[in-house]
Amino acid sequence: MSTPGQTTITVVADAFGRDLEAAYARIGRIVEEASARGTDLLVLPEACLGGYLPSLGSVDDDEETRARRRTNLPPAFRVDGPEVARVVAMAGAMTVLFGMCESAADERADEAGSEVRYNTAVAVTGDGVLAAHRKVHQPLGENLSYSAASGPTAFEAFDSPVGRMGMLICYDKAFPEASRTLALDGAEIIAALSAWPTARTAAAERIEDDRWKKRFDLYDAARALDNQVVWAASNQTGTFGSLRFVGNAKIVGPGGDVRAETGVEGGLATVTLDVHAELAAVRQGMYALRDRRPGAYRLDAVLPNYPVERPEPVYA
Repeated sequence: MSTPGQTTITVVADAFGRDLEAAYARIGRIVEEASARGTDLLVLPEACLGGYLPSLGSVDDDEETRARRRTNLPPAFRVDGPEVARVVAMAGAMTVLFGMCESAADERADEAGSEVRYNTAVAVTGDGVLAAHRKVHQPLGENLSYSAASGPTAFEAFDSPVGRMGMLICYDKAFPEASRTLALDGAEIIAALSAWPTARTAAAERIEDDRWKKRFDLYDAARALDNQVVWAASNQTGTFGSLRFVGNAKIVGPGGDVRAETGVEGGLATVTLDVHAELAAVRQGMYALRDRRPGAYRLDAVLPNYPVERPEPVYA
C-alpha cells in the first residue's frame, strides 16, 4: 500500500458479461495487478457481476418487445449475499468498488409481487461491505429493466480507508447536482462506475471520434473541477449485445486535469497522490463549495417536456 499521506488509485476499463466465473477470474487478476502497483482504491466498472443490458431499448417498446428484453437481463444479487462476499474475500486491505444488479425482493415488490432490481455500485474491503449506491438517473429505456433510487439519501458520502468518498453510476455523472451533493456531504474522492456506450445514432467509425465518448470525458473533467475533488472513473470496454463501450477509464485531479487514463482499448490506470494536499492547493483560492449562493438557485424548476425521436432498439 501507499506511504502515509499518499493514496494510490487504480481505475479499470475492461469487458464483463454474463459469465460470473469469468468475471470473478478477471477481477482476481485485476486485484493482483492492482496490488502489485500498491493500490489503495480500485474502481471496477458498472455491471461487473453479470454484465449490463444488451441494449437500452425504448420507453415506446410494446409488451412483446419488453418480454423479449426480460429474457436477457443480468442476474440480480443481494448486497449481503455470497456473490458480493466473493469479492470481499479478494479485496484484502484494498478498497474495491464494483457494479452489479441488485435484488431487493425482500425490501419491496411491485403490484405483481415480482422482484425489484437496481443498478448498484458496491464498495468493499476484506472486512466487508462499506457502502452501496443505487443508480438514480436512467438513460433512454433503462427504466424498463431497473428501478431508480430516489429520496434525500440517494446520494450519500461514506467513510473508507482512503477517506470520505462518494459513488455514482454512469448517467448519474451527467447531473451536476449528484456530484455536488456528494461533495457537500464531505466526499473528497468521487468514483463514477460506468458501462458508457458509443452513440446509438450516427456513431463514429473510430471510438476516439465518437460524440458520446467525448461527452463521457467532458463530464469526468467538469465534475472534478465543479467540486474540486479527486475523480476516479471506470468503464466497460468491448461490445455486449448491440452496445459498444468507450473504455477510457481515468483519474482526474481536483483542478480538472486528467492524471492518467487507459485509452479506449482498456486496461488499468494508476495514480499516487496526496488527496488532502491536492484539495487544499486547489481550494485555497477559488473554492467552489464555499462560494456557492444557494438562495440564488432554482433547482426545483420544471422544464417543458420536449419531444424526442427514439431510434428502434436492436437486440442481441
